[in-house]
Amino acid sequence: VIVHEDADVVVVDKPPGVTVHSAAGQTDGTLANGLLALYPEMEEFGEPGRAGIVHRLDKGTSGLMVVARNEAAHVDLTAQFRERLVAKRYQALVVGKVADDEAVIEAALGRHPRRRQRMAAVSRGRSASTPYRVLERYRGYTLVEASPRTGRTHQIRVHFAAINHPLAGDPTYGRRQSGLTRQFLHAAFLAFRHPGSRDIVEFHSELPPDLRRFLYGLEPPRQR
Repeated sequence: VIVHEDADVVVVDKPPGVTVHSAAGQTDGTLANGLLALYPEMEEFGEPGRAGIVHRLDKGTSGLMVVARNEAAHVDLTAQFRERLVAKRYQALVVGKVADDEAVIEAALGRHPRRRQRMAAVSRGRSASTPYRVLERYRGYTLVEASPRTGRTHQIRVHFAAINHPLAGDPTYGRRQSGLTRQFLHAAFLAFRHPGSRDIVEFHSELPPDLRRFLYGLEPPRQR
């Protein structure tokens, strides 16, 4: 779903189940392909099959992404992400009771030593930092807002699994759960400096229906 477009950028609210760009075994039906059909000028810059893409969300993750419409915007936005100037906030439901109301997960991430399709917290990985705060506690679950300072692959999913609170429904780092067809992770907020106007622009996205339904079915924690 396109939530904003102008001469320089497009902001989309990506539905779950959509792959951002071409990868091994996935070349059709990607977000990049769909955007290219709407904005053919994107083919003139960036990597083949990744037209305009400056960051990504996992296939099972929903929410906000910004895409560049021209080469100057692509260079500018890529630099903003590299320099960690883009603000991102995700809503995630994790398994178990998270003890701290606010904390920062610091754990270097890299390829899993044996399962190469997975990431893991490894001592020789790339540094990664995920501040979070608790939004709500339920019986058996905690809803958190995560604001990753870095953008490592599967960062939020691996970091919470590393502190024994995997994301609800995560088939890779946790377990599948009845009522969820994907990991409970939504990119709810995005802010960046507009490549054209140079103003800071902000975008918000509500939890999609499938995640709201699961949340509404949870019970509040038992009172002591």
